[in-house]
Amino acid sequence: MYERHLFAALKEHLTKPQATVITGLRRVGKTTALKYLLDTVSHSNKLYLDFEKIENRVLFSENSYSAIESGLQALGLHLNIPCVLALDEIQLVPASTSVVKYLYDTYGIKFLLSGSSSYYIKNHFTESLAGRKRIFELYPLAFDEFLAFQGYDSFAVSSFKLQMYQPFIYLKFKQSYETFLQFGGFPEVVMAETQEDKIAYLKDIINAYIELDIKLLSDFKASNELYKLIQLLASRVGSRLDISKLSSISGINRHKLSDYLELLEYTYFIYRIPAFTKNKDKEISSQTKLYLADTGLLHLLAQVSSGQVFENAIAQQLKNLGEVAYFQKKSGQEIDFILNQNTAVEVKETPSYSDLKTLNYRADDLSLEHRWLIGRTATAADFRDWYWGGSIF
Repeated sequence: MYERHLFAALKEHLTKPQATVITGLRRVGKTTALKYLLDTVSHSNKLYLDFEKIENRVLFSENSYSAIESGLQALGLHLNIPCVLALDEIQLVPASTSVVKYLYDTYGIKFLLSGSSSYYIKNHFTESLAGRKRIFELYPLAFDEFLAFQGYDSFAVSSFKLQMYQPFIYLKFKQSYETFLQFGGFPEVVMAETQEDKIAYLKDIINAYIELDIKLLSDFKASNELYKLIQLLASRVGSRLDISKLSSISGINRHKLSDYLELLEYTYFIYRIPAFTKNKDKEISSQTKLYLADTGLLHLLAQVSSGQVFENAIAQQLKNLGEVAYFQKKSGQEIDFILNQNTAVEVKETPSYSDLKTLNYRADDLSLEHRWLIGRTATAADFRDWYWGGSIF
């Protein structure tokens, strides 16, 4: 068992009465997190139910709460003393939120819940479990988590976090980072032994996302149209989203396209970053930039440049560190990312002193205090004033 960054916060919330809800893209490790939490419960009055099993869906679809109570007791859960009930893939039973609310209010059960569909969970849980839950979002592995899954000591890895380029660290971990860029951070993909297995897992993840999550949340007929849109979006990572142009290319009308983009973002498949501005009206009207949730999925869905892959990876890595935006003038001059409104970030596959000078000039113009030039490959010259991509976590 490898501990994810989120596990510490999950364990802390285990002592709280509110339901602990874990959501995120399919196959990021939510079931593992749920079982990990359940294993840390010291008493034996606990129960795990997987809603992918039809008998569990049938139980929670009963019209009578008393029938559900009887079913849980038959499974060995004592309701009148402190107990913990873990429900996996809760989005598969639409009525489950009302059952959770009833059992929470009646017996004070500590619920551990997981679900793949953020769109469903956030909307339905907000309505029916207000004040009774906290939602935790789980993402594909960060690079330091990836290294932990590969057997590296976490203390040793943490020593180069956010440190400027160090040749020894770069040479030691470069190949691991390249593998991370190629296949992404889904745990089962990371643990697969062959490239063929990794690709097969990635294909299965995309298929399950379309066939299960998307069909659950949208028109059954939309899956083919959405898959084509996903491929189109993948080819445009790192670009500003022009809804009119996308609509024209895809043949999907603007309103429907906007709904699809919202659905893809709410279910964690894509994410969009806004333009950096101190004028909120301009921020709302500006185009957003698009990125995919995982570079392994990106490689599978589109033929993109190595620069696009690297930029997508850095966007993911920065997202774990705070609020991310981008900056671009009408003249075309830009800064790839603005982190937490105070750090200018430029991404270059092969960074140079000239790139740093340009970044400093543009950051000065915006009065940004910190500047990070992030690179992928070291040059032969002795230039060290940059951050290797593998140190951004």
